Amino acid sequence: MDRWDEQEKYQPEKRLVQQFDFIRELDKEKFIGRQTYLSDGIRKENDAEHAWHLALMTILLSEYANEPIDVLKTVTMVLIHDVVEIDAGDTYAYDEERKKTQREREKKAAERIFGLLPMDQAQKMRSLWEEFEEAVTPEARFAHTMDNVQPTMLNAATEGKAWSERGIHLSQILERNKNTADGSETLWAYSRNQFIRPNVEKGRIRTDETKE
Repeated sequence: MDRWDEQEKYQPEKRLVQQFDFIRELDKEKFIGRQTYLSDGIRKENDAEHAWHLALMTILLSEYANEPIDVLKTVTMVLIHDVVEIDAGDTYAYDEERKKTQREREKKAAERIFGLLPMDQAQKMRSLWEEFEEAVTPEARFAHTMDNVQPTMLNAATEGKAWSERGIHLSQILERNKNTADGSETLWAYSRNQFIRPNVEKGRIRTDETKE
């Protein structure tokens, strides 16, 4: 029997099968479209691109966290925070009607998707996802800062294209970012002054005084 025949006899353990089932399922994140345009302003990003960007930002910007954070834990958190959208779909930040059912849809999705993993990893990933949702720990607060600053940066890079198209008001953006400083006061100040304020001044973000 040659070496190839011997390899053909190999039967992967259930654990490895489950892990690859989960990894393969996460490929579907690449098909979940978001409402934020890429920096070229031509097409919108998908969930996988968004998660990659947040992970890179976390590595580079963790020095600005209000408190010391476990960077690897935070990176893992931002990489998995939107996997539930494979089932639940993307909920636009300013879609108040769809946000009413968001938590219910995403909890159901978390149960199925993380349930593909071996039990110990399923519990760990689900726990990290819940930690992100609760936004209480330093890591979760910083992860939310990343999740808020990244689309703001891209909106600014596209001259406020998505904001203008949807007639977004400053009050909506400020409400969305009300907890951004909890993870990093420095990054919130930068985002506010470099990304948001110039677009208000140029009329790309509506204010209460803006005529409809």
